[in-house]
Amino acid sequence: MARRSVLFTPGDRPSMLRKAPAAGADTVVFDLEDAVAPTRKDEARRAVAETLADPEFDPDCEVCVRVNPFPEGRTDLEVVLDGESAASVDALLLPKASDAASVTDLAAAAADRGRDLPVLALVETAAGVLAAPAIASAEPTDALLFGAEDLAADLGATRTEEGTEVLYARERVVVAARAGGVDAIDTLYTAIDDDRGLREDAAVARQLGFDGKLAIHPDQVGTIHDAMTPDRDRIEWARRILDERPDDAEGVGAFEVDGEMIDAPLLRQAERVLERAPEDFVSEDP
Repeated sequence: MARRSVLFTPGDRPSMLRKAPAAGADTVVFDLEDAVAPTRKDEARRAVAETLADPEFDPDCEVCVRVNPFPEGRTDLEVVLDGESAASVDALLLPKASDAASVTDLAAAAADRGRDLPVLALVETAAGVLAAPAIASAEPTDALLFGAEDLAADLGATRTEEGTEVLYARERVVVAARAGGVDAIDTLYTAIDDDRGLREDAAVARQLGFDGKLAIHPDQVGTIHDAMTPDRDRIEWARRILDERPDDAEGVGAFEVDGEMIDAPLLRQAERVLERAPEDFVSEDP
């Protein structure tokens, strides 16, 4: 399943929770952590549980719940993974993932309530960045998400338009995700009305190797999808390479396509391009 976009929705806004899947995001996150004031946590838990239990709530996207760090996160699970609401949860999002144990502890707590759920681990602290390889390799981890804003606060760094202050962490997260065989999701873009800036930032994320990007407003979803989808020229390049691949490509080692020498790394690049390409384009005749 592609996770080009991961859209956050405040857990204490019932109408927004029900409308969230209509935004077209690949994953929607019902947020019980940062998006909810401390005095409204109980209200948010009830709103999320009621939405998930509603028979008319039938999303065609992945539904994830961001819990609070433990021990408060256990209370989130008690409410959200109770009764009919439990069946509608596809994954859990762990904020401020600091080590592999934080992932396995969350998964184990969900299992105690009868649900074996994948964990999307949000790396947004200095400790989390350093532990990113171990977090990605934890059995329940299904994706690493990068959170630049919280990381900058943890570091005492000043956020800039260029983002050089978090570039090392951004690259470390995507490398760790690739090594662990899980999805890599880039940080959010905070300027909701800056579509051009979002498009450019998402294009950089794709160049770095990220599979998708966080979103904090439904209007960001379409732009993210466009930016995270390979352009037509790149898709056609990948199709030509795979179409011309010899049956015994492994034995050949390298072969030529349109004057370009193709070896195993380029083959893998071509395969990844088509994995991200729209199905209707991939299925077209050359």
